Amino acid sequence: MHSDNFPTELVLLDFKLKESVSIEARVRTCRAAGAKVIILSSLDSREARERALAAGAADFLSKSLPMQAVMDAARRVMGMDVEAPEVRDWRPLPSGALNQVKPKLSHGEQEAFRLYVSGLTTVQVAEEMNVQYETAKTYLRRVREKYAKVNRPASKKAELIRRAAEDGFLE
Repeated sequence: MHSDNFPTELVLLDFKLKESVSIEARVRTCRAAGAKVIILSSLDSREARERALAAGAADFLSKSLPMQAVMDAARRVMGMDVEAPEVRDWRPLPSGALNQVKPKLSHGEQEAFRLYVSGLTTVQVAEEMNVQYETAKTYLRRVREKYAKVNRPASKKAELIRRAAEDGFLE
């Protein structure tokens, strides 16, 4: 939860995790570490909402909300302007991360990569790029393959986001 190199400022927590720790304990643990907490849940009941907020969660959001609404809530909780998000420098890279080889990506791969790591689904990437779903999926598969070829694996979305931050693809 706490790292000097990557301080956690905001945690998005699922209300219903498959563990015996209560939502109240999870929220309090995050708050004690200095992080603000937003609860995401498919169980949007008044009781669940009240429990999470009483424990110190800053917001309670339905999982059915579009990603833009979740990002707006995150910006609001962090005290950022929702209309014009603050542009911040990314946190320092881990030691050894400098001077890494960037894979050569085609224009389509770059665009699909940028859209996907900004929070869009593959379906939304295809719609935004005005291409078929399979084309968007192929672009993203090629991005992953090219990162793997330069010894910078990106098989998971979190790894793709990290590569995007390292290589300047995030806006």
